[in-house]
Amino acid sequence: MFETNCYLLGAPDGACDWLASQNVDLKLLLLTHGHFDHIPDVAKIKRRFGCSIGCHHLTAPMISDPEFFRSFGFQLEIEPVEPDFFIEETRARKFLGLEMHVLEVPGHCPGSLCFLSRKDQLLIGGDVLFAGSVGRGDLPGGDIDLLLEGIRKKLFPLGDDVTVLPGHGPPTKIGAERRTNPFLR
Repeated sequence: MFETNCYLLGAPDGACDWLASQNVDLKLLLLTHGHFDHIPDVAKIKRRFGCSIGCHHLTAPMISDPEFFRSFGFQLEIEPVEPDFFIEETRARKFLGLEMHVLEVPGHCPGSLCFLSRKDQLLIGGDVLFAGSVGRGDLPGGDIDLLLEGIRKKLFPLGDDVTVLPGHGPPTKIGAERRTNPFLR
């Protein structure tokens, strides 16, 4: 419904149904953040695949407390689920053998994470940086100035050739966004 992206790395209307249709043996689900447009199937995925769920500790209430979004006026039904482990910013962490640099880039959402595969020059960026845009800063816990600062200080130094896989829309490159993104010029 919200046209969010989901990435399967070697690791829609229902991410769970899509995963099942791909005959995936899902072992791990990493959340970039916990906004309601990205989490509707998290509990269903965990139940169906028996996979572990990892997220930032500030994301945990968003996925585990069914009243979390209602307290901000959103009338949504989110099936609660508890994360299996927490993730913090670190230069190197292995997830099922895949080494990732984890960056915390708040501003769109408290506890917003980006996952960088240095080997593949690939950043799973959540709702931090988009092709020609940036994440919203007007949702609960958002801070647009903090978001823009995080992009400039943490993402831009990763290098122009890093491909960004955003939470919505098409992929982009760090260099293209540094040169042309109207929110970051």
